[in-house]
Amino acid sequence: MLTIKYLLENTEEAIKRLKVKHVEAREVIETLRELDEVRRNTQSELDNSLAEQNRLSKEIGALMREGKRDDAEQSKARVAELKEISKELDIRKKELEETIQRTLVELPNVPHSSVPEGRVAEDNVVERSGGERKVFAEGMEVLPHWELAKKYDLIDFELGVKITGAGFPVYKGMGARLQRALINFFLDNAREAGYLEVQPPYVVNEDSGYGTGQLPDKEGQMYHCGLDNLYLIPTAEVPVTNIFRDVIVDAKDFPIKCTAYSACFRREAGSYGKDVRGLNRLHQFDKVEIVRIDHPEHSYESLREMVDYVESLVQKLELPYRILRLCGGDMSFTSALTFDFEVYSQAQERWLEVSSVSNFESFQANRLKCRFKNEEGRTELCHTLNGSALALPRIVAALLEDNQTPEGIIIPEALRPYTGFDIIRLPETK
Repeated sequence: MLTIKYLLENTEEAIKRLKVKHVEAREVIETLRELDEVRRNTQSELDNSLAEQNRLSKEIGALMREGKRDDAEQSKARVAELKEISKELDIRKKELEETIQRTLVELPNVPHSSVPEGRVAEDNVVERSGGERKVFAEGMEVLPHWELAKKYDLIDFELGVKITGAGFPVYKGMGARLQRALINFFLDNAREAGYLEVQPPYVVNEDSGYGTGQLPDKEGQMYHCGLDNLYLIPTAEVPVTNIFRDVIVDAKDFPIKCTAYSACFRREAGSYGKDVRGLNRLHQFDKVEIVRIDHPEHSYESLREMVDYVESLVQKLELPYRILRLCGGDMSFTSALTFDFEVYSQAQERWLEVSSVSNFESFQANRLKCRFKNEEGRTELCHTLNGSALALPRIVAALLEDNQTPEGIIIPEALRPYTGFDIIRLPETK
């Protein structure tokens, strides 16, 4: 829980754990400690000034009744002086609180003790894997999904460039139907698993971006509508989690489980090279998200359940996969512990990330003021969690690549009730 109270009470532990994320936090925390000491001294001076005002104000009437007019006038003058002093102290206190908050939000969430050390993806730990890699017929030409998309007339990347720009593909025919099938498949599975389906806005205000930690950390990666000062969402996590901003939830409702489909928008500045071809990295893509609001004592049990749930989706799609526990350097700003899902593309000979499932503990809840009342009636911060269940682009890429045959692209059995077809054939043979 990254609050000023936590940092001041657990300074050395916070510094040690933040180093796992490769954040040198000592200087920042020492600055926060100094600022908080000044703030507390200012608060003490303000309290003393207000107390003296109250005492003198009560005395003035008594002095007037006793005929001690000069003493009363002196007290009145002192009250007026104290009011000015209190006003200045209150302004100083608020400025200090704002400075502390601005400094505090620059620090990432403190990682869980199980987060491995490391800086890059190669330092992530493989928790488990499943499924079988595809074995193609000998001599068969195995194509990457961008070539399959053109061959079967499923996705037009060039048309997207014409209409908008790179990273905004146009899905056509069976490609569009496959998109819609996957969205409905993911939503139906989430509902059956107890998640409440919601349909959120695709643009959010600054408070929402701040609440879930996209602002100020990822401001450069978000599309900003300057005239209205609104942001296109990078994930449905943002609007769905903000449903609970400034809310005191009922503890008996834990875990609160929501799911939402949305288009997602990311600038992906600085992304170049072969790993961003086709569907590998887009500026607009579709995703179904799952979000949980939970009791702090149960959030890691919820995290395990969410990981198991996402694993069940990948298994139903019959894709080879692995689950990674991310190292500190590969984790997001807001996460305390993250598990990534990757599916293997035989055509590209590489792993493709399709989901991240994270526990933010109370990091987001502290910003959101998302709280509950414990058994003693005291207000506590909730824990928030979310996961991709699932992101479509690389799932589509893997499905196309791993299920290609000389006859066409085979649709996994679990998807067929949603697509209405079991194979994608060449346009001229449909």
